[in-house]
Amino acid sequence: MKKRIDWGYLASLSLSVVLALLVGAAIMAVTGHDPIAAYRELVKGATGCQRLSDVLHLFAKRQFGNTIEYAMVLFLTGLACAIGARVGIFNVGGEGQLYLGAIVSAYIGAKMAGSSAWIVIPLAALGAMAAGGFYAWIPGVLKVKLKVNEVITTIMMNTIAIYFCAYLSNGPWKTTQGNRVSGTDTLAANLQFTRLIKGSNLTTAIFASAVIAFLVWYVMAKTTKGYEMKLIGENPRFARYSGLKVDRTIITTMVISGAICGLVGMFEVYGLKGNYQDGISNEYYFDGLLVAMIMRYQPVGIIAMSFAFAFLKVGAAGMELNAGVPGELYRIIQAVIIFFLAAERGVKAILAGKMKGGARHG
Repeated sequence: MKKRIDWGYLASLSLSVVLALLVGAAIMAVTGHDPIAAYRELVKGATGCQRLSDVLHLFAKRQFGNTIEYAMVLFLTGLACAIGARVGIFNVGGEGQLYLGAIVSAYIGAKMAGSSAWIVIPLAALGAMAAGGFYAWIPGVLKVKLKVNEVITTIMMNTIAIYFCAYLSNGPWKTTQGNRVSGTDTLAANLQFTRLIKGSNLTTAIFASAVIAFLVWYVMAKTTKGYEMKLIGENPRFARYSGLKVDRTIITTMVISGAICGLVGMFEVYGLKGNYQDGISNEYYFDGLLVAMIMRYQPVGIIAMSFAFAFLKVGAAGMELNAGVPGELYRIIQAVIIFFLAAERGVKAILAGKMKGGARHG
């Protein structure tokens, strides 16, 4: 059965965004900044466009490339979260899975320096997916077999993974190149992804990301397996009595979620960074998780909201540089959007109750 678009929620989301921007404008006005000029700089910072005619050259703008690259990270991590949520499991460990995917892929690239990119890059991708997937498999098995809360285990495992990667990058896998304090060896130039826009962070990884996003959407929205995942998430007891392999599906889904996170780590190493570095992820997974929650784990919505949040994040840097408005303002805007959306159901319930009460009195 075709899922209908929730126009009411989309309206609430749009209103929340508008109200959040107004709150941001009010804060800027109170602190002595010009909101119109600041938002103009935000748009310029996210797109590189100063006037309407610049839109014709949008895909050549460095800032726009940075926005697309960050959106890519958000929608991949958001989709990784959504896959787990589909079967009722909440993977909060994507950050650790991303770190492990990053350092394993960096190690493979460093050890295979001089080899063909056609060999190294697929192996690095498989290594990253295996590392992330295995690290997600552990809490998945604990959840299914021992009923251990996956939120607790994945949060704790994030810390373990990050410190373990720090140990490797400062110890046995530490670079011998130059005088760098930590990190793995820098990848050979032939192994690094090609930048699509000069001076930007956008690389050819966007094409692989688009394929992954399409596959996730297709499986979740168009296949029998996607329907089974939804049934397991909504009513695992009924799904089990219906003959579905609930435990296996949950574990497999968790592994896929972790594998995608590991692949994001590999994209960072082979794309933007060129090697593994401590702090390679600036809490990317938690931003993606936030996007997924706002869009109720719907793949198309996650992709759309990822571009909106990337627009705010990248544009905020330009706003801070050229308008003097602290870049953290975009976090306030994000928080206000979440606040209004979180209150949406309660507001609807109050209004519905008042309408029913009015109808009875009438």
